[in-house]
Amino acid sequence: MNAALRLSLSALRAHKRRFVGTLSAILLGVAFLTGTLVMGDTLRTSFDSLFGNATSGTDAVVRSTSVVTVEGESQGTRDTVPASLADRIAQVPGVAAAVPRIEGAGQLIGADGEPLGGQGPPTLAGNWIEDAALNPYALAEGRAPERSGEVVVNRGAAKSGGLAVGSTTVLRTPDPVRVTVVGLATFGGEDGMGQVTYTGMTRADAEKYLTPKPGDASGILVRAGPDTSQRDLVAALAPVLPTGVEAITGEQSAQENTDMIAGQFLTLFTTFLLVFSGVALLVSVFSIHNTFAIVVAQRTRENALLRALGASRRQIVGSTLVEAVAVGLVASAAGLLGGIGVAAGLQALFPAIGFPFPEGELVISTLSLAVPFAVGLLVCVGSALLPAVKAGRTAPLAALRETAVDDSGASRARALAGAGLLLAAVAVVLTGVLATPSLWLASAGAVLALAAFVVLGPVASSYAVRILGGPLRGANRGLARRNALRSPKRTAATATALMIGVAVVSLFTVFGASLKATMDQTVSRSFAGDVAVSTPAFGSGGSGLSPRLAPALAALPEVETAVGLGQGVAEVDGEGRALTVTDPAALARAFDLGQVQGSLDGLGTDGIAVAGTEADKSGLKPGSTTELAFTDGTRRIFTVKAVYEQSELAGDYVVTREAWAPHRAQDSDRLVAVGFADGVSAEAGEAAVADVAADYGNPEVQTREEYAESSAGGIDMMLTLVYALLALAVLIALLGIANTLTLAIHERTRELGLLRAVGQTRAQLKAMVRWESVLVAAFGTAGGVLLGGFLGWVLVKASDGASDSAFAFALPPLQLAVVALVGLAAGALAAWRPARRAARLDVLRAIATE
Repeated sequence: MNAALRLSLSALRAHKRRFVGTLSAILLGVAFLTGTLVMGDTLRTSFDSLFGNATSGTDAVVRSTSVVTVEGESQGTRDTVPASLADRIAQVPGVAAAVPRIEGAGQLIGADGEPLGGQGPPTLAGNWIEDAALNPYALAEGRAPERSGEVVVNRGAAKSGGLAVGSTTVLRTPDPVRVTVVGLATFGGEDGMGQVTYTGMTRADAEKYLTPKPGDASGILVRAGPDTSQRDLVAALAPVLPTGVEAITGEQSAQENTDMIAGQFLTLFTTFLLVFSGVALLVSVFSIHNTFAIVVAQRTRENALLRALGASRRQIVGSTLVEAVAVGLVASAAGLLGGIGVAAGLQALFPAIGFPFPEGELVISTLSLAVPFAVGLLVCVGSALLPAVKAGRTAPLAALRETAVDDSGASRARALAGAGLLLAAVAVVLTGVLATPSLWLASAGAVLALAAFVVLGPVASSYAVRILGGPLRGANRGLARRNALRSPKRTAATATALMIGVAVVSLFTVFGASLKATMDQTVSRSFAGDVAVSTPAFGSGGSGLSPRLAPALAALPEVETAVGLGQGVAEVDGEGRALTVTDPAALARAFDLGQVQGSLDGLGTDGIAVAGTEADKSGLKPGSTTELAFTDGTRRIFTVKAVYEQSELAGDYVVTREAWAPHRAQDSDRLVAVGFADGVSAEAGEAAVADVAADYGNPEVQTREEYAESSAGGIDMMLTLVYALLALAVLIALLGIANTLTLAIHERTRELGLLRAVGQTRAQLKAMVRWESVLVAAFGTAGGVLLGGFLGWVLVKASDGASDSAFAFALPPLQLAVVALVGLAAGALAAWRPARRAARLDVLRAIATE
């Protein structure tokens, strides 16, 4: 084995250029994976430190035990506690201070008139706490608010909004409040908690604008006296707390906040990045496998001579795997350094966009280095395993003959196996999409479809290259087509790496277009108004719309109907559900609810309207009763007065404002639908609505088409991020194409020399290599677009069948055409270096090459 090891290492030194593409593919994949893991560890530590510093002076938090959690929420909506409870708590032995904390939504307007935040990060408002130890925000500039209308804002929000001490602006609560900035604050030593905005008000203003009635508080913050631990403090508070109120330690509260913001965000964020790391490494597998397969084929005579001299099959296999291990070790080690560099770059970049990355060192754990290193090594060795086994099967007599042409693409067994996989994929997909709607079955079918494409690749490549290269005319282009046809298996393996990257891009493109079409279909089908006044269509930011806006708009002579859709939560028969709070009769005029059983008139304070899908699940119908439990601890029996068919915009449960009023917290609407009176033009109606809306914080007034487009606004942001991440996978695929062409040029050195000797110019030789690369890229791109479109259809249809919402499938021809053109351009780009190298070959030396 020592001889095999020496032979492998000498071969690597002699032909190190052959493995440049392989090394680059592993390096990029490992770097992306390492950067993701290191960034996740660093962010997690950052959040822990941020909340720990901000709440270090809080030893206990007193809060209500009544909470309603709707699906998709982490902590739910919690009831308030009496603010006066702070005075009783302050008398408990061991308590140094106790202050009420009032929290709600409040969106600041920047100096340019645009709202700050609102597209994801929360926009918070609350009472400014005078006790510096209990206040998570620390005053950095100016002073604390003393009079009504004075506020302190976090320094990060002030910077992004162009605000400073002395600035006057508007705070949406959701009613607009004119405020003056008198101080700037930091959170845990940072300018803020990411892009979260915070506005600190006087306690009187906070009670007036953020609570349903004076005297309510979100909770009580408690600071312990000397020699009193947090656990002892919580135990001492328990006897004085009324029923339905609990005390938790400050550490537990900080951990809950960390889990809510950091845990949810980081899990989604790192999972998202890990998926793309997996795609990049999957693409790497094909590039690495192809490189070793070509190298082994080129060494057939060399391996045969070794076998003739007495080398065993195990030694030949071992020598090939040693090369794979060596390449994997070097590439993975370099990838670790590259990944740390990626994380360091993001650490410097993120503060510029308002994200809290720690100023200290990166958090690099052993696991974050060991996992990518092991994955990179396993990917490299695993990809080289089949070529190594094939090398071990080389017969000694192969040294006496030329290397056979690879015709494995025409294998009947491969064609039958691929066809079987394809039929199984179609069967599983149709079952998961049509027969028994299931995302799991559909996903299994998608994996089988990918496997079928890989297996059938060499079979299809011969036909595909002939068809795609058919229009090419001229001797050089004909030679390029024949070169691509020379080894179907090699062509397919090279194209498959690009196919996977293009398939994932096409999948997200189709799914994104389908989501947009779904939103457009929903608005077109359900929204019967002329314009919509709305809050941000996605994310948790914003403060909502004033509930006084809809009545003000309804009073306009240009408006026939104006109905606001508010939000509430309650447990319906034990399950947390979102409630739509509105005027049900006006709702039916502004929205198409489909067929309605019963009547939406006269719901009163004990009636509820239910969507048909929810009614079917719960066995409800007009006249049925159901119990609602609210966050204030009350339970009431409601009678189902109506069951409506369409619920996309109206929600699943509808109650009147009168029914919700006794249980509400901060009141707001998420949407106001406006219908114009007969004879009013769209321009005149929209202008009248905008004039009134300006007095309520100037929310955006949109037509139905604009509302549908803005509702899908987050999709374009998602696609931009997806395309940026998938660029890595496409880059790895291009490196694979370039490496394959480079190895093929080495393999055809004599042939290229002869072509140059009989009159082919350097420009013609470059063109031949470029067209070969374009044909391979065209095959991979065509297969990727086809597979991605199919998987996009599977995802849309499976989502449609597995959810209550109706999904629309849309195939965007323009975007897919752009994807195809980018794939072809990438193929031409990948050929630049191999073509240049081929053109620089010395003619006489090339002809003399064995």
